[in-house]
This record gives sequence, C-alpha cells and structure tokens, in this order.
Amino acid sequence: MSKKIKEKTIKSSKHKKIIKKRKPNRSFVGDILIYFVLFLFALAMVFPLVFAISSSLKPLDELFLFPPKLFAQNPTLDNFQDLFVTMGKSWVTFSRYIFNTVFITAVGTTGHLIIASLGAFVLAKYDFPGKKLFFTIVVTALMFNGYVTAIPNYLIISKLGWVDTYWAIVIPAFAAPMGLFLMKQFMEGIPMSLVEAAMIDGAGLGKIFMRIVMPNVKPAWLTLIIFSVQNLWNNKAATFIYSEEKKTLVYALQQIQSGGIARTGQAAAVTVIVMIVPITIFILSESQILETMASSGLKE
Repeated sequence: MSKKIKEKTIKSSKHKKIIKKRKPNRSFVGDILIYFVLFLFALAMVFPLVFAISSSLKPLDELFLFPPKLFAQNPTLDNFQDLFVTMGKSWVTFSRYIFNTVFITAVGTTGHLIIASLGAFVLAKYDFPGKKLFFTIVVTALMFNGYVTAIPNYLIISKLGWVDTYWAIVIPAFAAPMGLFLMKQFMEGIPMSLVEAAMIDGAGLGKIFMRIVMPNVKPAWLTLIIFSVQNLWNNKAATFIYSEEKKTLVYALQQIQSGGIARTGQAAAVTVIVMIVPITIFILSESQILETMASSGLKE
C-alpha cells in the first residue's frame, strides 16, 4: 500500500511540474499593452456612434461650433420632433417611411427564416434525387455579388408585375442563399437518431421541427435574423420602388442630407433612427447566441 501511495505522489508531482511548465510566459507589462491596444480599437469603433447620437441631440447653433464639442451642452429632442412636424406637412410623412421600412424588414425576415429553416431541414436530414446538385447551386449563388444579378432580378420582377411594390424587395429576400446554407450547416450537427427517436414516440415532423430541431439551431437562426434585418433595414429600394409613399428610411435620409446645412440636425436624427434597430437586435441576440453555444450541443 505504501509503495502505491508513493507512486501516486510521484506521478502527481510530475503532473504538477508539467502543468507549471505549460503556463504561458506572459509579463504584466505585455498584458497592459495588449489591453491598451484593444481599448484604442474599441474607442475607434464606438466614437462614430457616440458622435452621431450627440449630434442628433445638439441644437442648430452647437452643430457649427468651432472647435467642435463631442457632447451636447444643451441636449434637445428638437431634431427628432422636426422630422415628424416638418416632414408631416410634406406629401409623404416621415412616419410613412418608418412604416415602409418596418413592414419590409419584418415580412422579409420572417419569410426568410421560415423558408430557409424548412429547406435546410430537408437538405440536412433527407436524401432525394438532385439534392447535391441543388445544394451546389445554392453555394454557387453565394459567390455572386448583388450587382451581377441586378439586371436578371429586375427582368424577373418586371415580368411578375412586382415593380413598384413591397414584394419586389420582400420576395427576393425569402430566397437569399446565405440563410439556407447557414441553417443547413447547423442542422447537420443534429443526430438523425434523435429525430428517429421522436418519430418512434409518435411525434410528427412539424412537432419534431419546432420542438427539437429549431431550439438546437438557435445560434444559426438568431444569426440569420441579424443579417436579414441589417440587409433589409438598410435597403434603399431605389431600383424597384419608384413611388414616394413606398420609399424607405435610407431614402429619406438621403433626401434630408441633400437639403443642405440647415437640415444637419435632422440628418443626424435620422441616422440614429436608422442604426438603432440593427444595433439593438445585435446586442440582444449576441448574449443569447453565446449562451446557447455554451450550454447546448449534440453529438452522435
């Protein structure tokens, strides 16, 4: 017994020595330098956001002070109020631009999520003739820039009679290949044995999809929502939509910026409205993505 105890102590001491040797040789000064550089990068990224919000809260006289000040001395919401009051007297109200953007973003993102998820489930878990060819087409579509397919898209949408309608923006968003590719890659990590076990227990495909598959690919569909919202919310829609009452917020921002120096405050206010929704969704979804990736995961 004593020999076994001695052997265990010798092994444990050797193991501790190995662990000590594997510790990274980093100095305290090096850590400070790394954090300082990261802090500078963080400041560079946050500065435009802070400056835009501050400018939207500044009265007109503070916007042209020299030297300029980062924060508003007398913060006011007049710039936001002017958007609705001044543009409320125009042919198309500012609230109409907001409605158009929210409608296109909500419908486009919802449809994209549903179609990409259902298609990815079939591609990931079932075999059928032409499956590899279809997925090859999807991957190939990812290589093409939107400008390359602009003319074919316009011809198709024109033939379908969707020009100057919301559907000219919404329907193409449903078929975006990135969502299908992303969801398929995540769904392939779910064991088919789990799906088969649920079917043996009497669960239908709809219940399996909603109760088992979708919760386990939560990081994928949250990421899909972030990308889809960012793309649709910032879509100017100038190619397919010509009617003023169907234009989006980004178009309204360009119109206000073309008004000259007198509308600088309103332009800053619109900029904040345009960027606040994607940033908020990203912040809320990021924590859920990290939590899901850390707490979930399935293995064969």
